[in-house]
Amino acid sequence: MSGCTAPIYGHRTASAAANCPACRNRSSRRPSYSYSPPVPSYRGGGGGSSAGGASSGRDGSFSGGRSRRTRGGGSVSYTSAEWRSIEPLARKAEEQARQHPERRDLFLCHAWEDRTGCAAELYDLLKSNDATVWFSEKDVGLGKSLLREIDKGLVSSRIGIVLVTPALLKSLAAEGIADKELSVLLATDRVIPVAHGTTFDSLRDVSPLLASRSGLDTAESSLEEVAAKVAAAAAALAEDDA
Repeated sequence: MSGCTAPIYGHRTASAAANCPACRNRSSRRPSYSYSPPVPSYRGGGGGSSAGGASSGRDGSFSGGRSRRTRGGGSVSYTSAEWRSIEPLARKAEEQARQHPERRDLFLCHAWEDRTGCAAELYDLLKSNDATVWFSEKDVGLGKSLLREIDKGLVSSRIGIVLVTPALLKSLAAEGIADKELSVLLATDRVIPVAHGTTFDSLRDVSPLLASRSGLDTAESSLEEVAAKVAAAAAALAEDDA
């Protein structure tokens, strides 16, 4: 008799079981079963929280995702989809840390209207995870040229994080200062967008290039969780410590 096709094709539907040479004659007498191939797990950095929603195994691994540590010793985990977004950022951070150890972890690009609101909140959360961050509200002194200081900040930062809000979308459409920052960040290929209070579909209408970059969304994780995930990725810890 022909072999069962469940290990290859699965029997998730009645039609799938009916097409199996081994089971089609039995499908009418008893329920079919489904077969799912095992999901590979990635070695995590030990215990810690599962901020990204991945399940933790007894060996410290996270099903379908990955965990990393912040400099402060905290641990965050990523879902598979999040890790696909974060991994290139983490690799760039490690490369930049080797080439430019003096640079800060992150340059925070945001709309001017958000500087005392969600951008300041994100900055504080990143700092609480021991990330070093260039933030205009903290790094542009009185009497300094804003554009010149931003230029210096871009040069002295390894990775750019763009806080995508309704205010930022308006700023980009109006070709404001945030638009100039974004142009530089996109050219470096070291940027990750974080959607907050808006969607990537809305961003695509204003900046298809930025929207094409994988990012994080506070509709799926809190701003606090997003900050921890970005800080851990930008920490550039050795692989064995991740």
